[in-house]
Amino acid sequence: MITLRAVEPSDLDEFFSHQLDPSANHMAAFSAKNPSDRGVFDHHWQNILNDPTVTVRTIVADGDVVGSILAYHDGEVPEISYWIDKARWGQGITTAAVGLFLEEFTDRPLRARAVIDNTNSIRILERYGFTKVGETQGFANARGAVMKELVLELR
Repeated sequence: MITLRAVEPSDLDEFFSHQLDPSANHMAAFSAKNPSDRGVFDHHWQNILNDPTVTVRTIVADGDVVGSILAYHDGEVPEISYWIDKARWGQGITTAAVGLFLEEFTDRPLRARAVIDNTNSIRILERYGFTKVGETQGFANARGAVMKELVLELR
């Protein structure tokens, strides 16, 4: 069973451990410069949790904390972002969590970004009606290169 709930302080330890996986960082591409820096991680998450414009939830699967999902404002249009423990990829958790989050977070339009080769994430977003509205590129810390990112939008 997949559920979303408010973030609890102990969830941050799980989130931090999730971001230490090198292949998960590679897939996300646009990740922390140094994923193992707990101080930077804690500062980043305190900013998220203290920002009243951010909607953030912990993803729980069968009682285990397996990731986070949030919507933040980037200019005028909010964006959705999520991170799932790599050990739980391929189990339908991300798909279910995105669906649950979209039921709760109803602001539209809503954007999402995914590195161009993250086909699984793109497929999940398209399943819920996100369509490509553009491309951008930027330096991806996890890959040490400039990468293209798809910009998708749900109306």
